[in-house]
Amino acid sequence: MYDLWIASCVAALAVGFLVWGLIFWCVVRYRKRGNELPVQTRYNLPMEFLYTIAPVLIVSVLFYYTAVVQTDVVKTTSNPDVTVEVVAFKWNWQFNYRDGQGVEADTTASVLGTSEVIPILVLPTNRSIRFEETSRDVIHSFWVPEMLFKRDVMPGSIRNVFEVSSLESEGAYVGRCAELCGSYHAFMNFELRVVSPENFDRFLTAKQGGASTQEALTSIGEEPYAITTKPFETRRTESNFNPDTVPAGTGS
Repeated sequence: MYDLWIASCVAALAVGFLVWGLIFWCVVRYRKRGNELPVQTRYNLPMEFLYTIAPVLIVSVLFYYTAVVQTDVVKTTSNPDVTVEVVAFKWNWQFNYRDGQGVEADTTASVLGTSEVIPILVLPTNRSIRFEETSRDVIHSFWVPEMLFKRDVMPGSIRNVFEVSSLESEGAYVGRCAELCGSYHAFMNFELRVVSPENFDRFLTAKQGGASTQEALTSIGEEPYAITTKPFETRRTESNFNPDTVPAGTGS
């Protein structure tokens, strides 16, 4: 994908410099030198053919390489190492660790976010990971900027699926909803915590044994709460737009 972006930018700059050069050449070459009308040229078939076929060829080449790269990026495998069901809802996340693919698979452990606790999605390095996304209400979007990947989370029977071959670097990364989904869209954050495969197995075993997410994280030496983001003051219990303390009929 990186190579595609670089090649596209180089092609765009090449076309841009060519067009700019022709514009400046015409400005200088055909600047007004008197009152005599320059020679008028029309129905120049070679020129018309060039500026019709050239853009078609450029777009065709870009489309071909885009299709090749996109097919490679969104391909899935039949047996990934880890399968996570991403469930979005207004306005938080639930991450279910599954024992297989599709809606028929069972959840073996789960992480649920609340207004007070940011949900932490724990994943291992050097293992293939399958994400299966679904929403309980409206369209959301699962986005971790460092993963360079964003997919919409759709309601209903649509399950948006994608895979990453591996996560390379351990650490904590903020995740966000990138689709305007309602009043508290800006507060809908989560954290991706990437750990070693051994620590991931220990975390999952602790969760399956009944430990909370915070207890399971502590057991593998990780911070129990999110460190890249924090819960926001949503003031959901207050009448933010029409305060109850304002007398009826009072304007601002």
